[in-house]
Amino acid sequence: MKEDIKLTKLAKCAGCGAKVGAGMLAQLLGDIRVRTDKNLLVGFDKSDDASVYRVSDELAIVQTVDFFPPIADDPYIFGQIAATNALSDIYAMGGEPKLCLNIMAIPESMPKEAVHELLRGGYDKVYEAGALITGGHSIFDEEPKYGLAVTGFVHPDRFLTNSGAKPGDVLFLTKPLGIGVLTTAQKADLLSAEGQALAIRLMTTLNRTARDIMVRFRVHACTDVTGFSFLGHACEMASGSDTQLMIDTARIPVIPEALELARMGILPAGMYRNRSFAEAMVDAGDTELALQDVLYDPQTSGGLLIAVDPADADALESALLASIPEAGRVGTVKAYCGGARICLK
Repeated sequence: MKEDIKLTKLAKCAGCGAKVGAGMLAQLLGDIRVRTDKNLLVGFDKSDDASVYRVSDELAIVQTVDFFPPIADDPYIFGQIAATNALSDIYAMGGEPKLCLNIMAIPESMPKEAVHELLRGGYDKVYEAGALITGGHSIFDEEPKYGLAVTGFVHPDRFLTNSGAKPGDVLFLTKPLGIGVLTTAQKADLLSAEGQALAIRLMTTLNRTARDIMVRFRVHACTDVTGFSFLGHACEMASGSDTQLMIDTARIPVIPEALELARMGILPAGMYRNRSFAEAMVDAGDTELALQDVLYDPQTSGGLLIAVDPADADALESALLASIPEAGRVGTVKAYCGGARICLK
């Protein structure tokens, strides 16, 4: 069955590369009136990964929703990737996912066996996260799409946002960059078998371990790096925190094959949207153009970008590398004195 259907051929865009650009999204939401509630701790006006609502002095709920078109031909793998990506928003806020709802659109002609495998992939990844799928909603559509609405729990005094970075903080990234380039190459049959296996492994790896490690330390800000790219999400962190991020490009974990493909000009359309949004806030210095492209590459189910107190940086690094060898210490946070929000060196 799996060999008979090529899901990515049914989609115009793949994974998080299908996201509306950050600049366009800001325009769409710009004049919508935001209602206030003393228990709404994080809302959509914060450009954060999820909303946070206080239920009691000991409990807050974290909510998010994420879905996208196929980024893998195998329905089971696609289900796993989409679920992993949706769960990541909860981890980025320091929360634990608990309840999930399926969101699915499928062509009427899609074989029942393929739909079953897609859903099984989502269920298996949700159960790996220690959460439950309790229902959902599905419609017919010419282009398949799948994802989850996720509710998690967090202590109302211990959730994380993307806007809490402080001068002196040290930055860590927990997954290498280049997924969007790899999946673009795969659609053109230009990706190696090793690159394909690596992309699947990274996109189906939960950020649960990274979350469990980081909450043991004085982390001031966190976001997951997904469709808006490393630089797009870094700009949101810097702007929201009113800081400047100094990025050491030599220490950023990058997939070698993705960099080589970028040098060949194999780039996803979302990269150009991300560059258009963030470029004015970035001082690229003498960074190679292809590496810049990878830093603007839309990631699907990417890693966490963490800003931690400098006194805890070495201990966090040791803990991360013991369980996530591909994690990297990628920069520092400075006070903002004007100019670019992100400086590459």
